[in-house]
Amino acid sequence: MLANPHRFIVLFAALQAFASLTVDITLPALPQIAKDLITSEAQAQLTVSIFMAGMCLGMLIFGPLSDKYGRRRLLHGGIVLYVLATIGCWFAESIEALVAWRFTQAFGGAAAAILTRAIAKDSFAGEDIPRVLSIMQVVSMIAVAAAPMMGTIIMELGSWRWIFAALAVFGLVSGLFTYVKIPETLPSDQRQDSVVQTFKAYWHILLCVPAVGYILAMTFTFSAMFVYIVVSPFVFMEFYGLSEYEFSSIFAVNTVGILSLSLLNAHLVKRVGSQFMIKAGVLAGLLSAILIFMAWSVFDNSLTLMLVALFIVISCVGLMGANCIASLMSLFPRNAGAASGLAVAAQFGLGALIAMLASSLYDGTPVAMMAVIGACCLGMGVAYRLARRG
Repeated sequence: MLANPHRFIVLFAALQAFASLTVDITLPALPQIAKDLITSEAQAQLTVSIFMAGMCLGMLIFGPLSDKYGRRRLLHGGIVLYVLATIGCWFAESIEALVAWRFTQAFGGAAAAILTRAIAKDSFAGEDIPRVLSIMQVVSMIAVAAAPMMGTIIMELGSWRWIFAALAVFGLVSGLFTYVKIPETLPSDQRQDSVVQTFKAYWHILLCVPAVGYILAMTFTFSAMFVYIVVSPFVFMEFYGLSEYEFSSIFAVNTVGILSLSLLNAHLVKRVGSQFMIKAGVLAGLLSAILIFMAWSVFDNSLTLMLVALFIVISCVGLMGANCIASLMSLFPRNAGAASGLAVAAQFGLGALIAMLASSLYDGTPVAMMAVIGACCLGMGVAYRLARRG
């Protein structure tokens, strides 16, 4: 058990950022990867989608296993696998090799991304959990906001391969600090009795209507962001003719929106409660759907209106993620690893599928991206109704 867990929030945030940072820092490099490895843009985009799929599988495995075996050993093993796979990405000579290494990289990184949330659940209680998760998100988003710009700068100094060298160093340093600083946080008397029992928790969670509502609400929110992550480099830099720096700036502004609402959530959640903040996020998502429809059908793919709509829905990540997962874990306190694993795996898995759908529908215009994101916004409203039914 952590003696003073507030001291470790920055480290928690670094571990939580494994997934987003690893994806975002490579976004400006996708066109160059396609060129250097002599492949199509769709194949380059696949390196992002396959990463999300690998994260999904890793979370489904690491989450419930941590309820049986504890958090520490699984966390260390996942980070080691992440570092080794990142080195593999560094030296990949074909798109097939890069895709395979990205999947393995994601599988290992899933341990850091998901077990950090379970460690927070072990170390805090009550409404402190969504507040701490929001603070962790703020700290990690600061790094994520700078990630595309960092990727652009690294490419100018060397090549896209240097990006993976930097990620390997990041993983190694984070792993060393984790090994030294974070003890086991799940006592033996609070662990599940068998591996079978830990995985059966998935069935109980899926039979709980409010739990499914919380999972889908955060999943549709993150899916909208994933579609933006995968398709927007080509929409902004090819259709609208923006430069890499202009794209990175837009990405940073949207990340500031996530930061702002995460800070607001950390400040208000103990006063108004998680349910109020979730409702506010859903209403903002529905507003985005209206603006997306207007940008698409009334204003002929207006860049300005599209950016406003994207800013609103992506900012909702700052409200929905922490509150939905905290509400979900409160329903299953003895299966916090399985609950958080299923929720975050769903957001990455469904996010990967929806992003691949948007990528396959991409026709050189913003229409596919905006249509799929608008559908995700409407899905947030449906999911909220399920959560409220319980």
